[in-house]
Amino acid sequence: MTIEIRRVTVLGTGVLGSQIAFQTAFSGFDVTAYDISAEAIAAARDRFATLTETYSAEVSGAADGKAEKAGAGITLTSDLAAAVRDADLVIEAVPEVLSIKQDTYRALAELAPERTIFATNSSTLLPSDIKDYTGRPDRFLALHFANQVWKFNTAEIMGTDETDPEVYRAVIDFASAIGMVPIEIHKEKAGYVLNSLLVPFLNSAIALSAGGYADPEAVDKTWRIATGAPMGPFQILDVIGLTTPYNILVNGDADSARLAAWLESEYIAKGKLGIATGEGFYRYSS
Repeated sequence: MTIEIRRVTVLGTGVLGSQIAFQTAFSGFDVTAYDISAEAIAAARDRFATLTETYSAEVSGAADGKAEKAGAGITLTSDLAAAVRDADLVIEAVPEVLSIKQDTYRALAELAPERTIFATNSSTLLPSDIKDYTGRPDRFLALHFANQVWKFNTAEIMGTDETDPEVYRAVIDFASAIGMVPIEIHKEKAGYVLNSLLVPFLNSAIALSAGGYADPEAVDKTWRIATGAPMGPFQILDVIGLTTPYNILVNGDADSARLAAWLESEYIAKGKLGIATGEGFYRYSS
């Protein structure tokens, strides 16, 4: 039996969640975006307005009103039951904390139709750590996007040993339908391909500056000049936002926890969360 995906709900409207929702709507799907409060929903509206401008300026075919239509067509809600009532696919992009994700799926299992596919956008956690909370391990897998999805359009797809192969294939087809390049991961790997390469690189950069060896600007300059890369690791961290790397580090070993403490004291506690707040390791104009 063919699995049809037309109605998509994205849980979490942060930097990446809002991009996933917008890209999906831009590709012609019926999209609902959920977040936990009126304040979060208001922030999401601002993100969608910014994405409308970005797509209109940068994405082929978006300047004829398609971007405006996509942004205006996204349904925003803080009612989880309403958000998932008719969903064919739920893409979860809540904070990178295992207990939060497990609690989210525990609630989803009671609210979503039996047919609904659940996909986690977790950056580093294994889907097998979550599957028992979904109530449908055969219809659960990981679907991981890179930041700035309209430009860096990979979609890494990773199931568990219980994921139905037809569900896996349906999500591959969905990823293609929204303009992504599907990357099939053959077995579970924390960090998939992208973050297995990226996270150690970024953590090494943080360790250099946290250890007092070099300032973030010097680390970035070294990387750009020596490799020809367009961005250094701290510039990448500002794009990602500092909350996600902090959550990954704070749940790691003792060395990782020390790096998390440095990020928290020197940047996060001062409201320096990256581009989204106008300042991270660098300052940004509006």
